[in-house]
Amino acid sequence: MNATKRQNTQVLMVLTSHDKLGNTGEKTGFWLEEFAAPYYQLIDAGFTVTLASPLGGQPPLDPKSAEADFQTDATRRFESDEQSQQVLATTTKLNLIDANEYAAVFYPGGHGPLWDLTDNQDSINLISAFIEQNKPVAVVCHATAVLLKVKDSNGTAIVKGKKIAGFTNSEEDAVQLTNIVPFLLEDELIKQGADYHKGQDWAPFAVEDGLIISGQNPASSSEVANRLINKLA
Repeated sequence: MNATKRQNTQVLMVLTSHDKLGNTGEKTGFWLEEFAAPYYQLIDAGFTVTLASPLGGQPPLDPKSAEADFQTDATRRFESDEQSQQVLATTTKLNLIDANEYAAVFYPGGHGPLWDLTDNQDSINLISAFIEQNKPVAVVCHATAVLLKVKDSNGTAIVKGKKIAGFTNSEEDAVQLTNIVPFLLEDELIKQGADYHKGQDWAPFAVEDGLIISGQNPASSSEVANRLINKLA
């Protein structure tokens, strides 16, 4: 009974380890709001959150996401929370994670996942395991890319025919990174057969289809977390 209870309150959060924004010489990584908002929503709802990343240790923060214009109550809470900062600095290596120990997985975005989590076999295997175990997978913004290479037991892309949201071509164009990113997420989701949905640029927008919950952009992080919490309840 205790083991079941423990599993049901454990949520895994997987962050990027990639810090280079293509060949621009600029830094990227995870987007602070997309981590902080769901992290605290899950904790406040009574869940224990484990953080993981491909390389383990401190995941790189996209420096732009720490700028004043992008701060929220959740990011300000994190910046004064030394205990959570220490948890973030010591993420578990992704290849050591066992899906059996968690009730769900959440992937925050930022541009980093486009480079290191889309093709990451440990991540692909992990998502497959969550789906096979009938556990929810939540993604937001660029992290929707982690679904692109995952296939079901029949070899079909798991996004095929599913309502999916993710960072739009027009939002990528607005941040002037269309020619820098390795691919455009909206285009790739459609190529994989996803039933791609989007709202207004930069406005909160999330969709849910079966076990997959996805959000469009940083502003969608809280809505994705709310949907995940409701699903787990």
